[in-house]
Amino acid sequence: MNEVKEAANEQVFRVEGFSCINCAGKFERNVKELPGVQNAKVNFGASKISVIGQTTIEDLEKAGAFEKLKIIPEKINGQTAEAHKDKVKEVKVPFVKKYEELLFSTLLIVLGYISTYTNGEENLVTVLLFLAAILIGGYSLFKVGLQNLVRLDFDMKTLMTVAIIGAAIIGEWAEGAIVVILFAISEALERYSMDRARKSIRSLMDIAPKEALVRRHGQEVMIDVGAIAIGDIMIVKPGQKIAMDGVVVKGGSAVNQAAITGESVPVSKSLNDEVFAGTLNEDGLLEVKVTKLVKDTTIAKIIELVEEAQAERAPSQAFIDKFAKYYTPIIMIIAALVAVVPPLFFNGSWESWVYQGLSVLVVGCPCALVISTPISIVSAIGNAAKKGVLIKGGIYLEEMGGIKAIAFDKTGTLTKGVPVVTDIKIVSKQVNESKVLTIVSALENRSGHPLASAIVKKAHELRVPYQNVVVENFESITGKGIKGSIGGTVYYVGNPRLFQEIAVSKSIEESLVNLQSEGKTTMIVGKQSEVLAIIAVADEVRESSKSMLDRLHKLGIKKSVMLTGDNERAAMAIGRKVGVSEIQAELLPEDKLHTIKRLRSEYGKVAMVGDGVNDAPALAASTVGIAMGGAGTDTALETADVTLMADDLTKLPFTIKLSRKALTIIKTNIAFALGIKLIALLLVVPGWLTLWIAIFSDMGATLLVSLNSMRLMRVKE
Repeated sequence: MNEVKEAANEQVFRVEGFSCINCAGKFERNVKELPGVQNAKVNFGASKISVIGQTTIEDLEKAGAFEKLKIIPEKINGQTAEAHKDKVKEVKVPFVKKYEELLFSTLLIVLGYISTYTNGEENLVTVLLFLAAILIGGYSLFKVGLQNLVRLDFDMKTLMTVAIIGAAIIGEWAEGAIVVILFAISEALERYSMDRARKSIRSLMDIAPKEALVRRHGQEVMIDVGAIAIGDIMIVKPGQKIAMDGVVVKGGSAVNQAAITGESVPVSKSLNDEVFAGTLNEDGLLEVKVTKLVKDTTIAKIIELVEEAQAERAPSQAFIDKFAKYYTPIIMIIAALVAVVPPLFFNGSWESWVYQGLSVLVVGCPCALVISTPISIVSAIGNAAKKGVLIKGGIYLEEMGGIKAIAFDKTGTLTKGVPVVTDIKIVSKQVNESKVLTIVSALENRSGHPLASAIVKKAHELRVPYQNVVVENFESITGKGIKGSIGGTVYYVGNPRLFQEIAVSKSIEESLVNLQSEGKTTMIVGKQSEVLAIIAVADEVRESSKSMLDRLHKLGIKKSVMLTGDNERAAMAIGRKVGVSEIQAELLPEDKLHTIKRLRSEYGKVAMVGDGVNDAPALAASTVGIAMGGAGTDTALETADVTLMADDLTKLPFTIKLSRKALTIIKTNIAFALGIKLIALLLVVPGWLTLWIAIFSDMGATLLVSLNSMRLMRVKE
């Protein structure tokens, strides 16, 4: 009940101006202290804040005044902020205006150096020029840094503030001013890097048109997508993008779905086919009946899920956050010892060692370290989303890289999942093909089993009148089949295990073996004491299954297992065709779960690939649950850890490759960020470390770490 109340009382806002994770954390704490706010959570990756309670934009901007944060409501009059911004003329801030403090400070530093050469370092004009540069360029830094110092809240701005004040006290005015400027540039680089990564995802919002041509009251009118209702008929001309999710009610065309599913080949669409917002109608006129509101479309869900994924902290990010908590105070202690111990115990120069201590403070600034993981996660998740793979969070991105074994559900995963009836063998003289199909279709019409659709489809093709048949006492027998009473007789339809008590003749057994060895699934139709017929159903193997498994094995996946409830011979035929290394057949749902648990005990990290609805226990027990075909299935989108939007198994090797690349880059970034600081700190021993070398090392590390992370946006399949 409390969760429902909180959801009703939740407001979401976009935040513009975040420069670092620490700033985001400080903003979150400030918002939590606002009157009327019960709770708040910042999503740094998506640059959003969710607030439970009542507050205003003015109060939120006051809470973020230390960073000059700009707050925009996520929804304005029911529309997203992005849609609203299209209608309001955006005021672009000129470069000079945006960075006026930085530019003015830089000018003062240049004048200060000119004064140094003409008037000398100690001249009052020189000192005042550098002091003005420090105060103007570092005003916002000092404002936050001094507040943090009073509260004993040690972050990077606290370090910088202490270092710059210390530089001024010992008369290093020029270097103090340089540190201010370089720190401001470093923050701007961080902000730019994160904004680039965010924009790669937010650009998805521009995929779907903001208006659509709709037929209302016999007239065709162009209206805003926010005003389109379920049931409206959209007119989509050749070359136009589809604005809303819906079903084709008239016309036919090839639709390019790359924006949603990552498929490069256009998909043919005709009557009753589903289409998605943001996809491109290539060559035919389509009339589409709208089935979802703009906020519920597949593209809207993708964006929402991807942004939520950015808030899910990866294990490496959790480690960095914890590390940074202790790292900053330790750096301050080391800096104090460097400044005090040599003069006190080794007769060193106070001025020289205090300067070295201040340099340690600056070099200890953890900018590159804290930005290393989030920018990598955002870049990788954004790249995957654009290629039709939804990864639900940093934790799953990292886990995918360590997968050693993968289990596949057979039907609808390694196979197309569209079975067809291939054989109907009559065993009893009491029935003919038409009667068998009538009985089986009447029963299967009440079943949710994937093979039921093949039987019903066959009955439709042969125009068998099964719809009017009355079935009583229908019952599903888990893992075996179904039964029901027709005209007072109880009929059974299921796999051979269902008929174990019935003595099956040798000829029937031979028929079953022959059909199963061809990769067909067999069903027996019978009464309590007699077999009436055998029906064989075949499911076509996906063209991509074999090549995908070859690529996975080349990537170092040690075990690939096919799990199916199908009979062993049919499973063996399909398993050999696709090239899995192990085949598990005739499994009940609990057997699949036990198999996943066994694989986890043997290999550690195991992925399970299924349809996101069936095999739920096995998907939940795996390290990473991967669902097929999220584009048309809300359940798959919401329940799986990773979703392959287009039913495209070739995206699986790409996802593992991307995950491994992300893990490598994150580890490289962390090692580089710490390594560069260690090297800089070692310069203290001979006394070579200067303030400008310290800040350059930090700024250089931040820039290189950001550029390295953004490489993940360009990883190809």
